[in-house]
Amino acid sequence: MPALCRDCLTQFELGPRCPACRSRRVARHDELWDLSIAHMDCDAFYASVEKRDNPELADKPVIIGGGRRGVVSTACYVARIKGVRSAMPMFKALELCPDAVVIKPRMSLYAEISRAVRDMMEALTPSVEPLSLDEAFLDLTGTARLHGAPPAVMLAGLVKRMRDELGITGSIGLSHNKFLAKVASDLDKPFGFAVIGKGETREFLRDKPVRLIWGVGAATQEALDRAGIRSFDDLLRWDERDLTARFGSMGARLYHLARGEDARRISARTPVKSISNETTFHEDTGDPDILDGHLWRMAEKVADRAKAKDLAGRVVVLKLKRANFALISRRHALRDATQIADRIYREARALFDQVEGKGPYRLLGVGLSDLCSAAVADRTPDLLDPDAAKRSAAERATDRIRDRFGPDAILKGRALR
Repeated sequence: MPALCRDCLTQFELGPRCPACRSRRVARHDELWDLSIAHMDCDAFYASVEKRDNPELADKPVIIGGGRRGVVSTACYVARIKGVRSAMPMFKALELCPDAVVIKPRMSLYAEISRAVRDMMEALTPSVEPLSLDEAFLDLTGTARLHGAPPAVMLAGLVKRMRDELGITGSIGLSHNKFLAKVASDLDKPFGFAVIGKGETREFLRDKPVRLIWGVGAATQEALDRAGIRSFDDLLRWDERDLTARFGSMGARLYHLARGEDARRISARTPVKSISNETTFHEDTGDPDILDGHLWRMAEKVADRAKAKDLAGRVVVLKLKRANFALISRRHALRDATQIADRIYREARALFDQVEGKGPYRLLGVGLSDLCSAAVADRTPDLLDPDAAKRSAAERATDRIRDRFGPDAILKGRALR
């Protein structure tokens, strides 16, 4: 059986240790040299960066997120052992892990490190499809001749280089399609390397829960539960026509994924479709000042992300969830695209003011969609708002000051609500 030392990259036949360096960190699989579709996921990315920069945090539970009314962006594995999870309300996370060190995210630093990881991946293959700052699909089909080694060796070298040069770790999932590669990357975290081969696909999936499928959230899971579908084995008892009749296009997708079939290609040119930010409140609220403050902060975060990606959006989106979980979504198309926080806020605020009934709400979100290049953004002056150009110029000046002196160098009054 082919085997690979993940520390020194020696290739050898099956054995408990590497014959060259005696390491036990060995990847082994019958199809190890034949598979070329991978998913790389950085391990607790934001928290790992903070621990790298502050060694005193090494053995402490670390949570990245906002204040007590905010939510968890991510948590290190020490905190995860105590039950802390991404998107969990901060108050709940601190109940589970009261000794945690809470750190505000440093997005510009995380983006810089993400770019360095991206460069390392693109040195292996041009077929890199990022999903976020800390994860991506890679297609290394046909690269063995270029690198003089199978894809598995190059992937092990990638995460080794990330650890040695950037001080962070990542986990690799290697398989024959995107779905299984992503599943595999979660099997051996952190700093893992897991393989799902073609020959074992159906047997591997058979008893697994359907929530393993990326995109199956609470609502979809509830609908599947009502149909008696909880595992992949349950799915295999349905034919494609019946699944499609009951669940639409999702049903056809489920039919194929239950059999380990995924024809999606890895595309380096997959466009970003939207930029958004949302928060779930610690307590349901209808307080207009609190909600207005959140609207501004979210608009500012959306604008910052759009500017960082050199994008703009033609549609502003508002998302609300009432205390009874009823979801409200409102959209407004602009005359021309924008990436200016002031304009996003004003449009979102106008959408909010049009909503019948004023809460209380448990969730609030703001977003931009119908994205385009920032080069064509904010060109048309607003004749009904002659001060808009002045506010836009002031925001650009504020951005330059923050770039130089830090994100808290200038704050708007409404951001303090």
